[in-house]
Amino acid sequence: MSAAETFALLEAAQSGDEVAGERMLRENNGLIWSVVRRYNGRGVDTDDLYQLGCIGFLKAVKGFDLTYGTQFSTYAVPKIAGEIRRFLRDDGAVKVSRTLRERSQSIYGARERLRVQLGREPVLSELAEETGLSVEEIADADLASAAPESFQQELGDGVTLETLFGTESPEEGMIERLTLRTAVDALPEKERMTILLRFFKALTQEQAARVLGVSQVQVSRLERRALQKLRAAMATEA
Repeated sequence: MSAAETFALLEAAQSGDEVAGERMLRENNGLIWSVVRRYNGRGVDTDDLYQLGCIGFLKAVKGFDLTYGTQFSTYAVPKIAGEIRRFLRDDGAVKVSRTLRERSQSIYGARERLRVQLGREPVLSELAEETGLSVEEIADADLASAAPESFQQELGDGVTLETLFGTESPEEGMIERLTLRTAVDALPEKERMTILLRFFKALTQEQAARVLGVSQVQVSRLERRALQKLRAAMATEA
């Protein structure tokens, strides 16, 4: 199916044409299964995973902006994967540990309290003091609780962490980009926090600098070093 046909079907489906929506599902059945197969062996029936993938796909159909100028599959794959991963994380076999969940809730509450008290985003030292956690524990909890869609979080210039590691074959390669979480986890503390604040929290370099208690120039250097390491890690995975 050509790009023009895909866009015409998307437009019709978004206008409530159920036939167009069903055809989109049929035409992209292979794409959905390519994602589903990545999650086999997780203790959930494959047909159930497929149904979850279809839900994610239909959400992608509904949410895709026809003016994006990108392939629909590039947008749809993370949505399909996100729906499956959300189920596995919340209701299935793969769960974030209870300790990390509780820690994340504690950090969120502390961050909100400090925002109100200080009238600004708290720096990490203040957040650590408020929670009694180390900076590294805060970073680990934030990363563990971040949803897969965080890789799609846009910065001010429209760049996402995922698009920095784009692939010529989104159907086969996009899910591999989700291994970025492992690569991010392996970064040194300050570099990991920089990536977290910039790409997961969508802060500007200036805002991230205030949170980290460093200069904007230092944030720029930390971000550049971190991205170089992530590129190297992804190249190794490929």
